[in-house]
Formats: sequence, structure tokens, C-alpha cells
Amino acid sequence: MANETITLLSSREVEKMRAAGQLAAELLDYLEPMVKPGVTTQELNDAAEKWTQQHGAKSAPLGYHGFPKSICTSVNEVVCHGIPSPRHVLKDGDIINIDVTPILDGYHGDTSRTFFVGTPSDKAKKLVEVTEECLHRAIAQVKPGARLGDIGAAIQEHAEAEGFSVVRDFVGHGVSTVFHTAPQVPHYGKWGKGKKLRKGMVFTIEPMINEGTWEAQVLEDGWTAITKDHKLSAQFEHTIAVTDDGVEILTQRHS
Repeated sequence: MANETITLLSSREVEKMRAAGQLAAELLDYLEPMVKPGVTTQELNDAAEKWTQQHGAKSAPLGYHGFPKSICTSVNEVVCHGIPSPRHVLKDGDIINIDVTPILDGYHGDTSRTFFVGTPSDKAKKLVEVTEECLHRAIAQVKPGARLGDIGAAIQEHAEAEGFSVVRDFVGHGVSTVFHTAPQVPHYGKWGKGKKLRKGMVFTIEPMINEGTWEAQVLEDGWTAITKDHKLSAQFEHTIAVTDDGVEILTQRHS
């Protein structure tokens, strides 16, 4: 991340981010009923690409630094950046993180959720629930004057108290008309440390929480990151904006 300058977005730009974020949330809602045993990750990818185009948007991952698909599908021990494939058939008991980033009117809406395929094991269920709790505990720390370290500390404390670990190799990031920009947002950290949050900062919080070791390795395809011990990994992600007095989740579903 060469550019360390944090761009503060105007209210007009945040409005554009809100529209992109809503589209991203709707895309995950659209894909959710398709997540079941027997479906391939390629089918999810193709459905997402078609839906994105129909809504006047583009898939940011497609071609990004050579990434070959429109979404990331990370199953079981895959931490992130799983590449959809016609050979990867979902089976009962799997967990799958689907990460989508439509670009609408030049702005990126970046969000992900982990879904159960059929009936999860108790272990998988607990991991996924704790990961989602980690995300919401982190978001609750966001307000002007808070620090980036508060976000990581909130995640790390909760995950480790529940017997899980926090991935270090991948972090949240600033996002706007650029897919990945400053600041980097680690999901581990110390209270009161790191850059101060200011109104107009927009970034993702996307904790990856592992059942076993936090260590990950990237496969030969150059993208797919898996847990070193091949145990499960889960992730949830929202794009958020720092407001006058707190936080707005830009990728939250509006019922």
C-alpha cells in the first residue's frame, strides 16, 4: 500500500458509497438462497456477474491484479480470495464466505458474509457466530477520536476469549473510487494505539477468524489463502463511514 494518505470523503461521496454499499448487500441477499449442496462456486460467480451487470454495475474483483473471477468464494479452510470453479461443488456441512464488490458510478461497495451449506457442525456454527460478533464489536468502537487499534483490540479479545485466532496476513482497508487504499485496518491490536479516526474516513472491517492457528499460506494460484493447519476459517465484512458522532454501516441490509 504505497499511498499512506488517508482521503476523507465528502457527504456527496459518502452518498455514492452508500448506494454502492446497498447494492453489495442486495447482491449477497440475492446469492444466499443459491448456497446449498450440489451448487458449484462457478454457478455462484456467474449468477453474481449477471446480477451485477443487470444493476448497472461492474465486478471490481474481475481482472483486479489478474484475479480471474467476479467474486471470491472461500470454503472451509480457505481464509480469503478463493477462486470460483466449476469443479468446486458445495457439500452439506461446508461453510462458504462470499465476498462481493460491485462498482456503482465509480464507487466500490465491499462486503462479505459466511454462509452455511446445509447443516453446519457445532464447531463451524460457533466459529461463524463468533466471527460475526467480532465484526459488530469492532464497528461499535468506531467514532471520531477513537483509534484504529481499538478496532483490532475488540476483535482480538473476543476471538481469543472464545478459543479462536485472528488472521494477521490480511487486513481491512480504505475504499472509495479506489478498491484498496489507506488506512490499513488490522483485526488485532492494542486499545488506544494507531491512527485517530476522523469524520469522512471510509474503510472496511473484515475479520478473518480461524478455528486453529492464525497462520495462513497462499496456494500456487497466487490468490487462494488457506489456514496452515487446514482447520476452518470464517469472515464477515462491512464497509463503514466515520460520521460526526459515530459510525454508519454502508453495506448493511435495509429491510
